[in-house]
Amino acid sequence: MMRTEKFFINGHTLEVELAESFLSRFCGLMLRKNLPEGRGLLLAPCNSVHMGFMRFAIDVVYLDENFCIKKIVRNLWPWIGLSACFGAWGALELPSGEAERLQLEIGQKFSRT
Repeated sequence: MMRTEKFFINGHTLEVELAESFLSRFCGLMLRKNLPEGRGLLLAPCNSVHMGFMRFAIDVVYLDENFCIKKIVRNLWPWIGLSACFGAWGALELPSGEAERLQLEIGQKFSRT
């Protein structure tokens, strides 16, 4: 079971699973049926994602080591999507549309507990 933390940004709270081992990063969200609103998966260290064996679209928020947003990829499609942000420390995977709901912008910073 992965460890979880609360992330805060723009008055919103996210429950984020931390994929810190090679196996948990490799598996990511593959084969899951969905990811509910208000939840996410942080792959770290990670600077790219693929959508093989995924069942649903996601938003990917690339972060630096200080949890500052470097890049936002919206609505990455299952099976065919691929994304990278060279220089990123981590990739926060969110349900598709969540980046818009949270009003995320490049340069903003998440805080954690």
